[in-house]
Amino acid sequence: MSVRPKPTVRAVLLDWAGTTVDHGCFAPVAVFIEVFALRGVHVTDAEARAPMGMYKRDHIATVARMPAVAERWRAAHGRDADESDIDAMFADAIPRQIAVIPQYATVIDGVNATIAALRSRGLAIGTCTGYTRAMMDALVPLAAAQGYTPDAIVTPDEVPGGRPAPWMAFANAMQLGVYPMHAWVKVGDTAVDMAEGVNAGMWTVGVARTGSELGMSAADADALAPADLERRLTLIRAKLYDAGAQYVIDSITAIMPVLEAIDARLAAGERP
Repeated sequence: MSVRPKPTVRAVLLDWAGTTVDHGCFAPVAVFIEVFALRGVHVTDAEARAPMGMYKRDHIATVARMPAVAERWRAAHGRDADESDIDAMFADAIPRQIAVIPQYATVIDGVNATIAALRSRGLAIGTCTGYTRAMMDALVPLAAAQGYTPDAIVTPDEVPGGRPAPWMAFANAMQLGVYPMHAWVKVGDTAVDMAEGVNAGMWTVGVARTGSELGMSAADADALAPADLERRLTLIRAKLYDAGAQYVIDSITAIMPVLEAIDARLAAGERP
């Protein structure tokens, strides 16, 4: 009689900006602010960041629907933003985003060593993003030149919809041939990342310090008073847990003990 192998984590699904590259997730923010400013509408940094992790067209539409932004749009245009406005801003955002990506393509400290450790355990490395394929075509070779080369990359314009839908997760699973979905761990820095992992039936891990919620470079985060930094991180952790995370870590470099804990839970018969 054959013995069924013990269930373990077999793959990770990693976000890009704020999780593996671009500490603080700066590349998209200036672009969102700019495309609204071109239409006479001021958008704050916090407003631009709020939907981070979404497909960029969905992100723009979500910002435009925020009550304060919608009020400013009506003051400038005498009406609400419509689908043609969203399409036009998205079209403006694409080349601007591609142009700024090289400024913010630095792989986050410790990512390459972590990827090596994951691969030493036999795990596949999938990725997903809010960026389009054209944007990723600008980012991927820059990350590769620094040593970061995941096994699969799926973008929201290649599937029926972006986060919080699970389609990018399922596409990664198909490309890498890894299933069931409870053998996957999703890692990202935004609430919508957590929702994606939950909707895909994955174990879901939030990243608090390197991502968009803190929105700071490593140097600026280090310069904060420890109590101030911890206060901010406590709020971010709570937000990610509320969005569905089973675990929250400061950066991807802390993922290995989490995987061991998930392996133990799988062996005990637990599922996400």
